[in-house]
This record gives sequence, structure tokens and C-alpha cells, in this order.
Amino acid sequence: MIGFLCGKLIYKAPPQLLLDVHGVGYEIEAPMNTFYDLPALGEVVKLHTHLVVREDAHILFGFATESERMLFRTLIKVNGVGPKLALTVLSGQSTEEFYRCVHDNDVKGLVRLPGVGQKTAERLIIEMRGRLPELNKLSAASDSPSSLPGLAASPKQEAISALCALGYKPPDATRMVQAAATDDKSCEDIIRLALRGAVK
Repeated sequence: MIGFLCGKLIYKAPPQLLLDVHGVGYEIEAPMNTFYDLPALGEVVKLHTHLVVREDAHILFGFATESERMLFRTLIKVNGVGPKLALTVLSGQSTEEFYRCVHDNDVKGLVRLPGVGQKTAERLIIEMRGRLPELNKLSAASDSPSSLPGLAASPKQEAISALCALGYKPPDATRMVQAAATDDKSCEDIIRLALRGAVK
């Protein structure tokens, strides 16, 4: 099991990033909450990781904090919740917001997340409520930036692609980005504003 990786950030296009660790490039999928905290390309970053092994692929997930990884690991134990949906939950809400929804039985707050229906939200609340105390351990993670080449997509295009990868339909993602984007905002800023607008 790979517990964490510390290396140079080579590429980032939500939900994927590439980390150079002593000459080995690790492809990692990360939630938007982690992307918000990433440094610039070329900088060094430390990510807590979780490896998902499937028949057709080994997928490495990365998280800025230990609390995010703990929540991810707990979510994928819930019946009907896979890594993709867990990543969506962590992208649409902070760990604190998710805990509040579970504690307050806020089904509506969870249903606003793409891919989370009424039954899934109710199951999450029931199964996660008893696990909240053990998830209250918070652990900080290192950050660092860097810079390297990648395809020159505009921040708006990157934001639309990221929202589609999180489960939003292309027309909805485009509409959300158009409402949130201005020329001086980064991809991460646009996605953050778009997700906030969707949850209002």
C-alpha cells in the first residue's frame, strides 16, 4: 500500500494530476477540495494516497489531508458507493459540510451532489452516522507548487471538463461555468464558484 507521495507537481487537470517522485510519474485522481490547495506546477506537494485495485486497472487517489482520505475510505465501504461517487462527494463538500449533513439528517444537502439520489443520501446518513466519531481525527498535509507543460486549454474549458468528470451533464457544466467564470479566474476558482452556486 502506498501511504503518501511527495514529489513535483507536473500536470493538473481535475480530477487528474501527475506527480514526479524521483523520476517516476504517478497518475493520481483527486477531489476538488484537494485541487483547491494544490501549489503551482513545478512545486513539491505531499499527498495522502489510497490505491484501488480492480481487474482492469490500479487507480491511485490523492488527498491533501488525512481527514479527506479517511472520509474517502469510509465512504467506499458504504453499499452502493464506489470510488467515483466518493470523489464526487469530497469534491462537492468539505469534510465538515458532509459531517454536518450526516449529523443533521440533511438529505437535501447530499442530494444536491451529482450522482447522489434520495436513497443513496439516506443510506449515507444511516451508515455514516455511527462512524463520525472515528472520522474526527484531523491531519494536515503538505503543499507545494510547480510548473511544466501541458495542453493549453482555457480555465473555462478545464472547469467544464472537470465538472463533467464529477458527474454533471455537459450542458449543466457549461451553464455553471458561464455563471461563475471571469477572465481573471483560474480553473480551480471557477469550479469552486460553480459548485457553490449549484448547492445554493
